Amino acid sequence: MKSIQTFQVFPDIPEPLSFIETLSRNLWWSWNQNAIELFRRINPRVWEISGRNPIVFATLIPQERFEELAHDDSYLAHLNHVRRRFENRVLNQVDSESPWDQQELIAYFSMEFGIHETLPLFAGGLGILAGDHLKAASGMKIPLVGVGLLYREGYFRQYLDKDGWQQESYPETDLFHLPLSKQKDRKGNDLVIHLTGIGRDIHAQVWKIRIGRIPLILLDTNLPDNPPEIRDITARLYSGEQHIRLAQEVLLGIGGLRALEALDMHPTVCHLNEGHCAFVGIERLRQVMEQHQISLDMAREVVPRTTVFTTHTPVAAGHDEFPPSMVKPYLEPFVEPFKMTADQLVAMGQADGAAPESPFSMFILGLRTAQYINGVSKLHGQVARHMWSHIWPTRSDDETPITHVTNGVHIPSVLAPEIKLLFERHLGPQWNMGSTIPENADRIDDVFDEELWQAHEMCRSRLIRTVRELMYRQYSRRNAPLNIMRAVESVMDQDTLTIAFARRFATYKRAHLLFQDPDRLEAIINSKDRPVQFVFAGKAHPKDNEGKGIIRSLVDFGRRTNLRHRFIFLEDYDMHIARFLVQGADVWLNTPRRPMEACGTSGMKAALNGVLNMSILDGWWCEGYSPERGWRIGNGEEYNDHNYQDTVESQALYNIIENEVAPLYYDRPHGGTPTEWLKMMKASMKMAMAHFCSLRMISEYEERFYLPASRRFEELVAKGGAEAQELSAQHHRYLEKWHKIQLSAPQRSHKGPFRVNQAFEVTTVVQTGDLKPEELNVELYYGKMRHLDRIDDPRVKMMHVKEIRSPGVYLYGCELPCSDSGRYGFTVRVTPNADAWIRFRPELLTWA
Repeated sequence: MKSIQTFQVFPDIPEPLSFIETLSRNLWWSWNQNAIELFRRINPRVWEISGRNPIVFATLIPQERFEELAHDDSYLAHLNHVRRRFENRVLNQVDSESPWDQQELIAYFSMEFGIHETLPLFAGGLGILAGDHLKAASGMKIPLVGVGLLYREGYFRQYLDKDGWQQESYPETDLFHLPLSKQKDRKGNDLVIHLTGIGRDIHAQVWKIRIGRIPLILLDTNLPDNPPEIRDITARLYSGEQHIRLAQEVLLGIGGLRALEALDMHPTVCHLNEGHCAFVGIERLRQVMEQHQISLDMAREVVPRTTVFTTHTPVAAGHDEFPPSMVKPYLEPFVEPFKMTADQLVAMGQADGAAPESPFSMFILGLRTAQYINGVSKLHGQVARHMWSHIWPTRSDDETPITHVTNGVHIPSVLAPEIKLLFERHLGPQWNMGSTIPENADRIDDVFDEELWQAHEMCRSRLIRTVRELMYRQYSRRNAPLNIMRAVESVMDQDTLTIAFARRFATYKRAHLLFQDPDRLEAIINSKDRPVQFVFAGKAHPKDNEGKGIIRSLVDFGRRTNLRHRFIFLEDYDMHIARFLVQGADVWLNTPRRPMEACGTSGMKAALNGVLNMSILDGWWCEGYSPERGWRIGNGEEYNDHNYQDTVESQALYNIIENEVAPLYYDRPHGGTPTEWLKMMKASMKMAMAHFCSLRMISEYEERFYLPASRRFEELVAKGGAEAQELSAQHHRYLEKWHKIQLSAPQRSHKGPFRVNQAFEVTTVVQTGDLKPEELNVELYYGKMRHLDRIDDPRVKMMHVKEIRSPGVYLYGCELPCSDSGRYGFTVRVTPNADAWIRFRPELLTWA
């Protein structure tokens, strides 16, 4: 059997249809409805059987059908329309008005990418966001390349046993059914990159897949030259084995950047999507040193100023840590080029002052190698600043250098076909450009109520039909009796208020909040005048038994005879099921324990389709909520007693459904449409399109991070790294001289009390040591006091030299205005007069 040779046979596509093959090799089709319909109209039933995979689909179509279509004028007209759009969106060169130069490139690293269900490289929201990032970058013609891993088994498939307990399976992905292309080296051989592993070197094949204009580079260790333990590095996403998880992150960061180097792609900016990618910083130091012939100290001024680091979770367990002994072997190859010891390299991922055996934190490594750090919603930015403020112990939470860019979702990927038709008619041909055309959102008001409601009812009908099909498959697999099989064919009602809950079943997501009072919930579901039906979907982590227990209790509740047709759990939640839910539900339910949710983009997708959100004020909903757009559960309180919190917020949830949601939904004046509900639908859609679109998100990254960082890279490496050398000297000068700075306690010209609009002078004596006044910022730090020893919402005002007391001793002063009444506090401090990377070094801050 070892002598078997393989070959593959593809359909013989007639020349007039040749574009079909081009289209199937670029996932651009997956978010363009006309392109999807180009495949579907060949044979809709086979399209579904193929799993909506164009490559598999083509192998299932008889040759006669292709020959027939090659002479079908209607089909050819459709094909030519899609081809023109593809060429314009994907193949055309960047226009002359683009802010980007040809040599600039952003490399976007992520552990997972959710582009389409046929490419199983994702587990949840982090991956879907990464996929939307690539799609939006393609639409905006940003020069970006994605870098990830090619998992042969991906994330697990979920099914429930007869007791409702989650089971997992890991089917292997057939790479020949994916639009992948092996990359070649200069000699035409398969491109394989190499890096040091533990005991054995790691070899990884480099693949590429096209996402519109964006190339996605993927690494694969399933090679004959690798032993089984190395092959398993890219077997499963988020392996439960710590040593494999570390190897994955080393391969992604170090190997990913080496793959780009081998492809002659040299990023001017690197974007780390979560801490899994943080090894990029170490490998990039080496590459910048080598490519530009500069020292490590100079490279350490270049790399952070041109690196973006996005954190996605406020859950401490979501940030990977590893024993130093496990990390050291991977860092040994950097000892010689960096002239550092292995312990010093490991210390880059440890907190300052930590013991040598302290865990190596991927998040801390990311912080140490990136200037641009952000959370993914306004609230998450605040939570992240507090969570990591210990890295900057002498600063307040507000001044921790972590900002936020609220996530957005890719509109064409999630919008229902019926809503797309309405948008094309009322918003115009550029509706898919979302937030880049502000009047798009306003035009949603022009959609007729009857049209919108009819479109929504069609979406709900499709959801119900899909639920019935999926339930039939679930119970068939369990060999359910005939009476049960007949019952599941008619679950859910077309005219009943439908609430969906679909997300990862982590305990902090609190799917159990709905079950605090089962009798009251049952009464809500079976209300005679205002019934409610629920659809649930989601996976628990394979090792999360608490999450699995929540799923089982939910399934048990739904097995009650009088609830079976209105309380549904769908197995194996994926992007395909998600589309039906966010398009067809009436209400999107979200009940996380505040402030544990970073963003929660599924609610944005629902809002775009006119599905109303009912959520705890957490993640993005803090920014999106207003009474005319949806409902809030509670008022944003945070509790120490979780049991009490669950009791309070579950009662609030029941009250909202009974007293607000259901009455509004069933209020149909004169038997027509729910007029007030439709007003909320439109307000929700306008809000999502204007503020939570991925084009707004990618534009914000471009303007705030990518463009300035990329320009900075060119400046820093120019002329042999002259400016990087100056910054390195400046940085070392501050670090060496800073300890000599001393400030006296601030003095004020008047004791007070004061009246509004009065002012007084504050002075302090500063001993600058060997540093000059022009190298320092002496700042008055003041604000309202709401606590005994803390200034809330602090403000900073520059102080200036009033007199020279002696060499190196200066009197600084400024005026402090009394603009509002209240109790205030103030003090003074010294920071470097330098750019943000030096100014926010933890060591370079002295208080009076």
